[in-house]
Amino acid sequence: MSLHSFGLEPLSCHAWNKDRTQIAVSPNNNVVNIYEKKDKDWVKIHELTEHSGRITGIDWAPVSNRIVTCASDRNAYVWTQKDGMWKPTLVLVRINRAATCVKWSPLENKFALGSGARLISVCYFEKENDWWLSKHIKKSIRSTVLSLDWHPNNILLAAGSADLHCRIFSTYIKDIEDRPGPTAWGAKMPFGELLLEHKDCGGWVHSVSFSPSGDQLAWVAHNSSITVTDAAQGKEVTQLTTDLLPLLSVLFVNPTEIVAAGHGCCPYQFSYKGPNALEFVKKLDIPKQTSKGSLSAMQHFRNLDKKATDEDDNELGTLHQNSIMQLCVVSGEKAKVEKYSSVGLDGAMVIWNFKH
Repeated sequence: MSLHSFGLEPLSCHAWNKDRTQIAVSPNNNVVNIYEKKDKDWVKIHELTEHSGRITGIDWAPVSNRIVTCASDRNAYVWTQKDGMWKPTLVLVRINRAATCVKWSPLENKFALGSGARLISVCYFEKENDWWLSKHIKKSIRSTVLSLDWHPNNILLAAGSADLHCRIFSTYIKDIEDRPGPTAWGAKMPFGELLLEHKDCGGWVHSVSFSPSGDQLAWVAHNSSITVTDAAQGKEVTQLTTDLLPLLSVLFVNPTEIVAAGHGCCPYQFSYKGPNALEFVKKLDIPKQTSKGSLSAMQHFRNLDKKATDEDDNELGTLHQNSIMQLCVVSGEKAKVEKYSSVGLDGAMVIWNFKH
């Protein structure tokens, strides 16, 4: 694992380019910074400054090399690189509340955007007018959409929201794609069709993740629970309430293993072997002693600044010194993730190895 610091500002979200030589992060304001790996250091090479509100979501499409960003200013932009510069295109998302999260679909022909307007905008490019249009999914969403994840078939979309529900919708847009075949979640898929609605998640649903096959869906909620529903087993739901602090991000790293992280400041591994077989495996962090030397100078000045004392008695025994906001795959396919990254409110980004 490796620890990288991007200053003192919290990092709310991040995204990688295709070959993982560049990372886009937002330091909790209206700017997206793009850093490039030069030897061992990260050097800032671009600033994306079109937004006027705090950035809430970034996603970088690997094949088309487009970045989509959304923010509390109710806008989304698709950024394309021309002559070494990133140029924004405004998206007609038609929302009257802050955008909260954004995700490219696997085929990169559309993206989904969640917002406080109690709807999901599914956005796609219209060639005739050269702009990004959106279609809205409103059905049965009663509060802010907090998290999204795409099924590998490019049609189904999972959404977790602050109304304590987790749902799966169809996003089939007949103008731009072929009719989808049946899946384990259902066969009829007109746009906006609700294929799963789990009512009692026990808290805000902070993050959702489809398994590599798309037949299972995991989510984490604010009551410190992690849940998996299994379409291959008749959509049976298995919930595990942990004694950890609430988890904010969840990621399938292979068909049975799940990594989740949040207010506990370090990633945890869970294993799902089938209905009623969801269990906590282990904490995926090393005790702080090994990395203390490298952080002590920075920590020393931080403590001087904050408390006028240089005692570092407040240091957590984890690499991250504050809540982890988001996990991302760094290397390996979703069926076998080898490395993943986390960003946190401490301004740090950590790349972790996952041993299968």
